[in-house]
Amino acid sequence: MDFSFNETQQMLRDTLARYLADTYDFDTRRKWIAGEAGRDPGIWRALATELGILGAPFAEAHGGLGGGAVENMIVMEQLGEAIAIEPYLQTVVIGGGALKAVGGAVADSVIPQIIAGDAVIAFAYAEPQGRYELSNLRTTARRDGAGWVLNGHKAVVYGAPWATHLLVTARTGGGQRDADGIGLFLVEANRPGIVRRDYPTVDGFRASEVYFEQCAVGAEALLGGEGDALPLIEQVVDEAVAALCAEATGVMRRLHTGTMDYAKQRKQFGRAIADFQVLQHRLVDMFMEVEQAVSMTLMATLRLGLPAAERSAAVSQAKARIGRGLRFTGQSAVQIHGGIGITDELAIGHYFKRATMIEGQFGSVDHHLARYEALALAD
Repeated sequence: MDFSFNETQQMLRDTLARYLADTYDFDTRRKWIAGEAGRDPGIWRALATELGILGAPFAEAHGGLGGGAVENMIVMEQLGEAIAIEPYLQTVVIGGGALKAVGGAVADSVIPQIIAGDAVIAFAYAEPQGRYELSNLRTTARRDGAGWVLNGHKAVVYGAPWATHLLVTARTGGGQRDADGIGLFLVEANRPGIVRRDYPTVDGFRASEVYFEQCAVGAEALLGGEGDALPLIEQVVDEAVAALCAEATGVMRRLHTGTMDYAKQRKQFGRAIADFQVLQHRLVDMFMEVEQAVSMTLMATLRLGLPAAERSAAVSQAKARIGRGLRFTGQSAVQIHGGIGITDELAIGHYFKRATMIEGQFGSVDHHLARYEALALAD
């Protein structure tokens, strides 16, 4: 099997890498994070209009480049190398992925807005009691004439302060943990009845606690059928986890190269610490973790089109393995740097923070190991 990128994919990777190298240096990122908005909206606009990156996984009929999951993987790896605080995962991978799967008038309307950089989507799925269980929902959607009324609380909604739309999971029927009775809604973020409490996250993003208080939405807000959205949500989350693994490979690569560069400069006993064999072994182990992460991410991405059980097993296998690799690579980087490795002034500490957050995002190592075991032994 040929795993090489085609000419268009290579061009996509090179173009984004050059752009990020020119505009997304560490000091500039720190300045954006410290600002009131937490980001520079001009970067998102440039990704849309100057580079056309936001259209990479969408069909040409919607104005995209005709790509798919592999293009998302390429973009996410480059964003990981820059620890970019752009809502590509939430907007393009998750929001765009759900709209592509559902189709229809809403998709025809919103996908071109995503490609143009006019729409930013945040995925409001997590609830305080839910852990990583997608069907454990207390947020409700109650029929009200032709439309719906949403009530509930969504926790740690990444990118919500910047969002124009919220992609919301809510229970239209059944019990709190039932697989049936779940709906997926696309709601304008400024809708009456939506209250946010915004805050910065440790890895430089912005997130919100989102409260729906008698929030009325139209019938068109419901994506897909009533009460049968869980398979779609699981598919979208699997695609998100694969993309997150790609981001992790970029983060891990920078943790390794940054630590190797430091070890070649830092001297002890008159020699660079990279000369010591024990540290050489540690750096090689970090490199091996990076290469394994690249391979497992590619394999998980290529299996996203398989039936649900095989797809989910491949994704959980990759996330569990890469989660361990993230922890080893991040902790090794900090240990070799010493105390300076966790200071705000050094980039390596920011990569470590992002690695730590990715490790738990959409499921910890233990969660994905248990999920993989359940799926693999199901037969």
